Amino acid sequence: MTRLVTFVDIDDAAASARRMSVSARHEAVLTNGRHVLLLNDRGWSASGPPDIWALTSVADIVATARVVVGPDEPGDGRSHEDMEAGHWAQLTEVLRQHGIAVDARQLQRRPHGVALSRRLFARVHR
Repeated sequence: MTRLVTFVDIDDAAASARRMSVSARHEAVLTNGRHVLLLNDRGWSASGPPDIWALTSVADIVATARVVVGPDEPGDGRSHEDMEAGHWAQLTEVLRQHGIAVDARQLQRRPHGVALSRRLFARVHR
């Protein structure tokens, strides 16, 4: 496995001029170029003035994308360390189910890129 990548796009169902809504899909990129889906249930929304999109930078979207794909914030008496360990264990298990053996520490050290869809990039840069 070479790296992790999070693809972000506009969530059409919830987006408007005053509401920025983005979906995030987190994948592992293998040495043969194949992608393995790790998470497909992430994203975020923010409300604000008209055309909130123009007030949001690519750097903000990239930083938020890296946060929303985990690890999650702790709850119910769990620590940050518990959440982090559980997160990486879950991702290594997904990869194991695809026949890819990787240790959680190795996975955690892989580069993590963020790719914006063309339409999201264009909307932010209007």
